[in-house]
Amino acid sequence: MGKPINILAINSSARKNRSITREMVDLFLEQVNSKTQTNIVNRDVGMSPPSFINENWIAAAFTDKDALTQEQKEILSESDSLINEIKSADIIVIGAPMYNYSMPASLKAWFDQIARVGLTFSFDLSRGDQPIEPILIGKQLVVLSSRGEFDFAIGKQRAHLNGLDPALSACAHYLGASANEMKSAIVEYEEFKDHRWETSVKNAKKEIKAIAENLVVSSR
Repeated sequence: MGKPINILAINSSARKNRSITREMVDLFLEQVNSKTQTNIVNRDVGMSPPSFINENWIAAAFTDKDALTQEQKEILSESDSLINEIKSADIIVIGAPMYNYSMPASLKAWFDQIARVGLTFSFDLSRGDQPIEPILIGKQLVVLSSRGEFDFAIGKQRAHLNGLDPALSACAHYLGASANEMKSAIVEYEEFKDHRWETSVKNAKKEIKAIAENLVVSSR
């Protein structure tokens, strides 16, 4: 038996019950657990949202580590803990429902807390117009999402309304993951609850099982 896979599971649904994305995350974890040993850290930002960043947070985040005051260290302690969870993970799975065509505020707050210069990305103007580079590498990102409407993919009728998928892709590098290698499963038609929704749920479950299988195989 190989070494356990370390998984960071992020749930961002505001619903504790009747949450499609929570069910999707649970299914993914069950599938990986059934195939290999895992260490799972659960971070429920939907039920326990991270703090919003503010002026004091920004000032602390851009202060050299050796110059931080005790107060600034305390301000950054939440961010430090969240980043350590990412550093320890091999796989990061995010349950991300689409709220008002974007990500839940709690998930955005989490991203704001973990986007830290010197810890998850570097910034160097000598690189010209591309000053930002990721610091973390080698993570696998899985996004499991549910949408009330449908056809948000590129080229579809609601693609111009999709503020969720582009934001997650843009932020993947903060997690040490590649947007091009991001795996996803999506449930649509949730507000319609008709045969199209049932088919979407069924297809998403198949996709989740396939993603879990492929990630386990690739980790061996």
